[in-house]
Amino acid sequence: MKEAIFGTMTGILGAGGLLAGDFEAPVMLMGGDEPVRVDSPGYAAPCWADVTGDGHKDLLVGQFSGGKIRVYPGDADGKLGKGDFLKAGSEVASVPGVW
Repeated sequence: MKEAIFGTMTGILGAGGLLAGDFEAPVMLMGGDEPVRVDSPGYAAPCWADVTGDGHKDLLVGQFSGGKIRVYPGDADGKLGKGDFLKAGSEVASVPGVW
């Protein structure tokens, strides 16, 4: 069984596995003129969805501290606008029960 799993993984990853050269260099995502960041302690839950209803995917970044969600609106060129917290009416929305 061990040989079958190793053979399968070797077939998927190649004999050398994943190498550092297999990845692109990291980039800082920008929302407008500012980097996309999260509040301390730094845990985030990013996802893509069209929450603005304009047909372009927006970046949503959950903030572990306070349960808030920051929305970076996407545009037709694939760029992100300045982030703002998701609102319910005029109030900043939050997910209850979060630290």
